[in-house]
Amino acid sequence: MKTKVAIFVAIVVLVLAIGEVEVAKAAVTCNPLQLTPCAAAIMTAGSPSAVCCAKIKEQSPCLCQYMKNPNLQKFINSPGAKKVATSCGTPFPKC
Repeated sequence: MKTKVAIFVAIVVLVLAIGEVEVAKAAVTCNPLQLTPCAAAIMTAGSPSAVCCAKIKEQSPCLCQYMKNPNLQKFINSPGAKKVATSCGTPFPKC
């Protein structure tokens, strides 16, 4: 399981190396690395932490962008990610 989390973090870091994107509408800086506190909950059956839920809510305007990124979409579109969003009370976007 640690390997999956490490791969997830590595992919997120790779995406960050490409650059961060500003979302002017919500004045949120889209940074997938901000979702790192959610990695364990997404990859396992664990419950998301309060920090994870705060980050999901903060980054929610960016989720469609993340889902379009080929490096992130398998994590963002996963059943675990949908479970985390639901557990945190954040509607999963329909992009």
